Amino acid sequence: MAHSRSAKKRIRQNENRRAINRWRKSRIKEQVKTFLDDVQHGDAAKAQASFKAAARTLDKIAASGTIHKNTAARRKSRLAKRLNALAAKA
Repeated sequence: MAHSRSAKKRIRQNENRRAINRWRKSRIKEQVKTFLDDVQHGDAAKAQASFKAAARTLDKIAASGTIHKNTAARRKSRLAKRLNALAAKA
């Protein structure tokens, strides 16, 4: 248990930061899930729009430091691969 004022403040800050990061990561998951659903249904136009939204979300969250920029780039690359496969099939 923290005793000093600064340690208690650090605990409060960590709780707030953890909640924000959790919210950001769940936003990524929601966006990616929407994109994957659109790909699953074979709707290329809808998938293109949801890919754009997911890529934007990944970039913004990587810029804030919640996830690493290379992690965001890797995930965007994998999503783009799915989108390109859908476009090639259509």
